[in-house]
Amino acid sequence: MPGSVQSRETSSGGRGQLGQRGSVRTWMKDHGLLLANLALFAVFFGGMILSGAADYSEEQQTHGGSAVGVLEYLGTGHFVEAVFENWESEFLQMAMYVVLTVFLFQKGSSESKPMGKKAPQDEDPRNAKPTAKTPWPVRRGGWVLKVYEHSLSGLLALLFLASFALHAIGGTAAYNEEQLSHGLSQVSTWEYIASSQFWFESFQNWQSEFLAVGVLVGASVYLRERGSPESKPVAEPHYETGS
Repeated sequence: MPGSVQSRETSSGGRGQLGQRGSVRTWMKDHGLLLANLALFAVFFGGMILSGAADYSEEQQTHGGSAVGVLEYLGTGHFVEAVFENWESEFLQMAMYVVLTVFLFQKGSSESKPMGKKAPQDEDPRNAKPTAKTPWPVRRGGWVLKVYEHSLSGLLALLFLASFALHAIGGTAAYNEEQLSHGLSQVSTWEYIASSQFWFESFQNWQSEFLAVGVLVGASVYLRERGSPESKPVAEPHYETGS
């Protein structure tokens, strides 16, 4: 009898462990796209830090300075500027794209809402019948819903502004470090923002982001990627707008 009890307990424990592993696998499958992007971000961000520290140390030694460690590099203007100069352009592109696709169309593109008919995204949430699964801001209504209606573009705009500010701060530090190495005077953050160097750094990133979006919008009219929600069905006519 004791052996049977132990056997049942072991069996139950095994099923519990299998259930936990299954739930973890299910969760990872449900969030696979986000997890893959976060993993790739971590890999490339780590590579950027290591290569950036090496490059910065080489530059320092060229000018008679000393090499820096990875942790020390994270506090330099060189690192801060490099990170947020790129993040700034990414968040600007996404914020603008979210807003532009509300009002503008591209006939035949999977990136555009359908033309000549209402899209689900245009529906007024105030006319929806709330359920337990309806997002809380929709059930709450009023100003909360008003904010929630534009929360995606709002978040991206805030991230752009924060990245823009940190790009300016990091760029100022990096610029002043270079100025000092040449025996020149330092500048304030506002003076750096007014400089051609700051805007050159910004524009060189911004233009590439909108070029990439433009290529995707235009190419999705004629080209396909089977299985991707960013593409129309392979057999769908070129000028059928929407996915």
